[in-house]
Amino acid sequence: MIDQNGTNRGTVETVVAIKMALEAGMDLVEISPNASPPVCKIMDYGKFKYSAQKKAAEARKKQKTVEIKEIKLRPMIDDHDYDVKMRAMQRFFEEGDKVKITLRYRGREMAHQEIGTKLLDKIKGDVANIAKVEQDAKFEGRQVVMVLAPR
Repeated sequence: MIDQNGTNRGTVETVVAIKMALEAGMDLVEISPNASPPVCKIMDYGKFKYSAQKKAAEARKKQKTVEIKEIKLRPMIDDHDYDVKMRAMQRFFEEGDKVKITLRYRGREMAHQEIGTKLLDKIKGDVANIAKVEQDAKFEGRQVVMVLAPR
């Protein structure tokens, strides 16, 4: 048990500890219940709850959720359109998000899948210094999906 001043009182009977807390006009709060024996402290329970709430809010504020942004492409994409998509991809990586690249084939484009493969290889090469391949290109019906994550 730890008293209101922060001094360690050693192992104390529960009844005695509660009595000491009442005499001090405070509460007996169990700090770490999993320890053997459990550690308790004489303190104001309201202040304890408030500080725990503040710590939790601070932790929530600091954490960032990683989103997966999707960029859809076609095998015969034009140079300018490709550059626009690459700029968007760069922005997503700077924000710390993952990027899912979906390459969709339509009609007879399925007969020329090597064009799409070359395009995906070009993308890998262009973003090699800022991103790594998390999931390599794989077919899902008429589309190829690849996931990139920021370095």
